Amino acid sequence: MNPHWISIAVLGAMFVLATALPINMGLIAFAGAFLVGTLVAGLNAKAIMGGFPADLFLTLAGITYLFALAQNNGTINWLVQLAVRAVRGHIAAIPWVMFFIAAGLTSVGAVSPAAVAIIAPIALGFALQYGINPLLMGLLVIHGAQGGGFSPISIYGGITNRIVANAGLPLNETATMLASLGVNLGVSMLLFVMMGGLRLKRQPAGAARGAATAMPAVGRAAHGQGGPQVYGDAEGESFGEERATARSQPGALTAAADANATEGQRWYQVMTLLGLGVLAVLTLFFKQDIGFVSIVIGLVLTLMAPNLQKRALGQVSWPEIMLIVGVSTYVGVMQKMGTIDFVGHSVAELASPLMAALLLLFVGAVVSAFASSTAVLGSLIPLAVPFLQGDAGVGAVGFIAAMAVSSTIVDVSPFSTNGALVLASARGVDRDRFFRQLMLYGGAVTVIAPLVVW
Repeated sequence: MNPHWISIAVLGAMFVLATALPINMGLIAFAGAFLVGTLVAGLNAKAIMGGFPADLFLTLAGITYLFALAQNNGTINWLVQLAVRAVRGHIAAIPWVMFFIAAGLTSVGAVSPAAVAIIAPIALGFALQYGINPLLMGLLVIHGAQGGGFSPISIYGGITNRIVANAGLPLNETATMLASLGVNLGVSMLLFVMMGGLRLKRQPAGAARGAATAMPAVGRAAHGQGGPQVYGDAEGESFGEERATARSQPGALTAAADANATEGQRWYQVMTLLGLGVLAVLTLFFKQDIGFVSIVIGLVLTLMAPNLQKRALGQVSWPEIMLIVGVSTYVGVMQKMGTIDFVGHSVAELASPLMAALLLLFVGAVVSAFASSTAVLGSLIPLAVPFLQGDAGVGAVGFIAAMAVSSTIVDVSPFSTNGALVLASARGVDRDRFFRQLMLYGGAVTVIAPLVVW
């Protein structure tokens, strides 16, 4: 049997096994990477480990640790209240504020995962406190980040335009940018209607403002948490220690994050907010690694109040991180053994250019749901050059715009960086159910989006 088909079959078997049994798919994927890599592809362990996404691991661990600190000391709840005051209690406006902030960040050069990492924890804090569907909120953050991602000065836009120029194809930067923004905005409007957004418009403004103080800060931190807030025995014990410490520092944990908070708590929240601002500046404008910067800022905050932050490391979403990096490692093995190129070339050799274009869009969507969108754009656009040149019935500008959209809109998948960040940031949800919702939505987008943009 062709080794490429073996690797594809094993990937499918992983999904079936992880769905049928309560086993972390990351464990299965690591085992699959080792077995397929050694027995089928003839790779050694070092080559297999070369596919381990160290940057993604560090990003997920660092950002969930930092925002666990921010949640523990009340900073997230404080930001939620400030932002709700800014929209004058109009809860229905909150998801759209998050959408356009994320779009604005990526349009001026932010890497999409960096924008999502900064916005998602705050946005999902809103969702918990104000009864907004967390799936709706998370998806609008991702679609916003992807919608702004193809401006001429953005990361995706710059890379795509360079690839197109090197391939000698016609270039229309505006068409690609507007296609991405238009599709993501249209999808977000549909999600807003389908997931209860219109109901938020009918919610009284007074109820919106009052919701923030309806639940004590300790209750919010200790109960019903999802995302990074999943406590085991060790975390529960450390939380008890924090409460004891808080008794000697009034307001450290027990006061609501409002104007009545003590000065001691407020200065620490201000320092945390300053740290988040430094994170945004260093990652968005100085292109520093968001994982390393998050850990450094988190360490500085921890040194300021070590007794209040003991459980933060236990709140890092280790099961989700294991799942994401495991699957990414397996996809890395598939790339090393040439399976991705094999599929792309097989599609490009079809007799019908229009059908080849559609299948390339599907390949781009499926692969990008698990691997780097940038890598997909870099590998599949050149494969399409033969039928984009000349009078083949496929317009180069339209195909490139369609490939840009289909290869990035699928980043809602929980196996992609953006989807993983939303999953890790979700609060007050059933984690398994939320993961399945993201996976089902990601699967639907992977199937529907290529056909629509085609």
